[in-house]
Amino acid sequence: MSQELPPQVQNQLAQIQQVQQQAQALAQQKNQLEIMLKESDMALEELDKLGDGVPVYKNVGNLMIKTEKDKTTEELKEKKETLDLRLQTIARQEERIHTRFTQLQEQLKTSVGSPTLNAK
Repeated sequence: MSQELPPQVQNQLAQIQQVQQQAQALAQQKNQLEIMLKESDMALEELDKLGDGVPVYKNVGNLMIKTEKDKTTEELKEKKETLDLRLQTIARQEERIHTRFTQLQEQLKTSVGSPTLNAK
């Protein structure tokens, strides 16, 4: 006894799937940003351990370029700030996605529990 779902319920299920996919994509982005942030923190810690006058190199594409410690430290700090801001943005997006998911779930429960659907 297989019943076809009403278009409204099908639409709500599709929206829930879309929100879940968005949440997964955000989680992946967040994970990548957290990894990049940890790498930046580790690099800053290593730079702090170095004495003045010690040569510092950084990767630029396939090359390693000699650079100044202070300049590299500043670049890493700026990169870290940018990553922190992006993480905050993703956290806000995750909150919105979670709220939307909860709303859709409630709508779906209401639709499935509605007397017109059960009468069919």
